[in-house]
Amino acid sequence: MRTIFLSILIMLAGIYSQAQSHPSIMLTQQHIAAVRRGVEDFPVMASSFKTVKKDADKALKSGIEVPTPADGGGGVTHEKHKKNYQQALACGIAFQITKDERYARYVKELLLQYAAVYNTWGRHPKRKQEPGGKIFWQNLNDCVWQVYMIQAYDCVYNAIPAADRKKIEEDLFASVVKELSVVNGSIFNKVHNHGTWSVAAVGMTGYVTGRKEWVQQALHGTKLDDKGGFLAQLNQLFSPDGYYAEGPYYQRYAILPFMLFAKAIHQYEPGFRIYDFRSGLLKKAVNTALQCTYTNKVFFPLNDAIKDKTYETEEMVYAVNIAYSDMQAGDDLLDIAQQQERVIISDAGLSVAKAIAAGKTKPFAYKPQWINDGADGKGGGIGILRSGPNSNQLCVVMKAGTQGMGHGHFDRLNLLVYDNNGEVFSDYGAVRFLNVETKNGGNYTKENDTWGKQTVAHNTLVVDEQSHFNNNEKIGEEFTPSLVNFTVNNRYQVVSAEEKNAYKGTNLWRSAILFTPDEEEQAILIDVFAANSQQPHQYDLPFWYQGHVTDLGFPAEINKKQLSALGRSDGYQHIWLNGSGIPSKGKPYITVLNNRKFYTTSFVADTATRVKLLTLGADDPNLNLRTEKAFMLTQPAATSHTFISITEPHGRNNTIAEVTTGAKAQVKDLTLLSSTNGIIQFIFAYKKKTYKISIRRNEPNSFLVIE
Repeated sequence: MRTIFLSILIMLAGIYSQAQSHPSIMLTQQHIAAVRRGVEDFPVMASSFKTVKKDADKALKSGIEVPTPADGGGGVTHEKHKKNYQQALACGIAFQITKDERYARYVKELLLQYAAVYNTWGRHPKRKQEPGGKIFWQNLNDCVWQVYMIQAYDCVYNAIPAADRKKIEEDLFASVVKELSVVNGSIFNKVHNHGTWSVAAVGMTGYVTGRKEWVQQALHGTKLDDKGGFLAQLNQLFSPDGYYAEGPYYQRYAILPFMLFAKAIHQYEPGFRIYDFRSGLLKKAVNTALQCTYTNKVFFPLNDAIKDKTYETEEMVYAVNIAYSDMQAGDDLLDIAQQQERVIISDAGLSVAKAIAAGKTKPFAYKPQWINDGADGKGGGIGILRSGPNSNQLCVVMKAGTQGMGHGHFDRLNLLVYDNNGEVFSDYGAVRFLNVETKNGGNYTKENDTWGKQTVAHNTLVVDEQSHFNNNEKIGEEFTPSLVNFTVNNRYQVVSAEEKNAYKGTNLWRSAILFTPDEEEQAILIDVFAANSQQPHQYDLPFWYQGHVTDLGFPAEINKKQLSALGRSDGYQHIWLNGSGIPSKGKPYITVLNNRKFYTTSFVADTATRVKLLTLGADDPNLNLRTEKAFMLTQPAATSHTFISITEPHGRNNTIAEVTTGAKAQVKDLTLLSSTNGIIQFIFAYKKKTYKISIRRNEPNSFLVIE
């Protein structure tokens, strides 16, 4: 035992001695010469370094400023401290590539100035929670600051005199680590994206400065019990398929600290085999994140999400570079890298640039798939259907997974629809003006709770104008939908899921089908949503559409002089009722023109069915809500009801040539034949052929029959 113990000590000493070889994370001493040559030899490396060097030169020209923290997100001091860590890393990289000592001096002097003042600062004056951040209004930003600063320090480590390094490490980094892991210890140990950034910051700092105890706490939590820390984050935040609990938007954001800290672990402790953890989880996470985008590069805005985030963000550039270089990801990642049009100036970026130059790129393949949710893969999931080429792909996303933690929305069985390079039926995402100080300090506005998270803000069923789980996040976390069927073949794709707990006594069941009629190239979307209860309810199914209504097949009474809110709470208070119609008095369809293409939604309606025409924007005193429009199918008093609709893309409107073609839909005579707990049958005509659809809810081997 004594021999084994001594061997372990020798091994650990050898492992951590690598901390003295700098740089040691994204750039390494072993490969720096090759990276320098790569900047000269490979166009994407050259252009990427040109951008880095431009930022570094701006830093040298503007000089150093370390202001006392004062402002919220987007404010002057916030943006300056953010710029400082970005420019510090740019200077660190520029120093390694050019060997110009001016860049190293900038990083050294910047860190020394922070070291001189950091411990004189109190809590941030604009903090929203206690204890909050110190440099920034929230602790999360302090963590991001350290993740970047430790990389910059690693790049210039050998150019800083030992006495200055001692001052930086003891007066600054040790204090920052205490701030993150002790003062904000609850966040450090929390299984959440804030916790991921925190442990990455502390762990990377531990590796670079040779502080083993910081590394161990980062890996295993402050109590070293694996209830917190990096391994707990990996175990609990991702499904076995690599889907992140908080949704695609936060998967994009959190992937950077996950990949960077994993890279540091791999560099310093290759025997840990972190890349193999949970059967190569991080490699799966990168691919899953990319699959959770549409062909226009934008992430599906499930849960809290800023809607214009694409896989071109810096986080995804890091992720793609490391996954390709270190995790043997496929050559289709090179397609993404080429679309990103940059690489990280690093060992990993060099691998990507070399492979692109060697012509190894393969097209990235978007696939229809069911992605399991939940740490054990049993928390429902996300169903993605895709039809057509990337240039004109019809894509349907069904959210049938977990609540999504604090960033989750009450949107079980929500449907998102994309076509023609944009949204057709959309999700609002988050009500937030990121880094706009005048909008609640850049934080989420109150309307994110009163509107963005509410069920009616999504394309899913609302019962009695109340949100799922009565807006109770903790209850929502206890239950998940279940997958009923997922099938993909040459004729159709279907995802079907069931939610039994969103409303007490009411069962929700939805099937989305992409079906390509005979001898046609363009698929149509068939949507079947059934609600079953023993008590009468009002059922509302909104369709939040993009574009403009060009045709209503039924008469509608429009409120011309005065608008009223649709309801009093659960998001209804934010909706203007523009008008309503009775589809049974005409033909039940609505046509929308969006991005020069027509979309007609035909639906089943009885004499009780009403269609409400809606606009978002009521009860919005601070003008925080975007103008969005919807039509809502309402069944005012029913115990059980089945909504059936078919959305057909068709035609073109060429405003340049002033030519419109195919403005009339081909789907006609949609009729419900029967709807029971066992089988739903309906028919419709498309061009000259009539199709009969049978959905056998309890027969997985013959779930969908199209005749």
